[in-house]
Amino acid sequence: MNELLRVARVLHRTTAEGPGQRTAIWVQGCSIRCRGCINPHLFDANGGDVIDLEELVSGALHSGSEGITLLGGEPFDQAGPCAALARAAQDAGLGVITFTGYGYQELMTRDDEARSLLSATDLLVDGPYVAGLPESRRALVGSSNQQFIHLTPRYESYRPETVPNRLDLRVLSDGNIELAGFLKSKELSSLARGANTRRSKG
Repeated sequence: MNELLRVARVLHRTTAEGPGQRTAIWVQGCSIRCRGCINPHLFDANGGDVIDLEELVSGALHSGSEGITLLGGEPFDQAGPCAALARAAQDAGLGVITFTGYGYQELMTRDDEARSLLSATDLLVDGPYVAGLPESRRALVGSSNQQFIHLTPRYESYRPETVPNRLDLRVLSDGNIELAGFLKSKELSSLARGANTRRSKG
């Protein structure tokens, strides 16, 4: 496993990006660029850092995470490396949740790399963010068009309408504050002002 993935951020043992304690991996680069996206700083495909996939899997295992969550950015813009990472994670006993702005049916008709990532994903959360279709009932998604598609039984008991969105806030040793979880842009800005800080990438 010698492929590399361009990554904006990695956060181990978070409970804010899916069921259980997870390693969240924000990939860098997104060609969809949904209007109103909460992560516009991840659009640029040239940002972030290039990380070895083995390092990501071993980090997740060492942290005690139950699984990994791929989000971004757009994982299917780096479908080959993300597929290799997802398969290695599953082989190591980790679950895989993948967020994408593309639709499932569209991805099924794309290239082998996209289909390979789908085959190594347990739970797919698909669809672009649409500001005019706000979601107020389900966790983890921002608009009502987005779907939770169970590609394996691993997370079939997870019901996003029965759990709240969670916020993971960590104060680092250098005084910076790291955030994860789903908040609307207005809420993120308000929180950052209250903490007298600014949001770090991811």
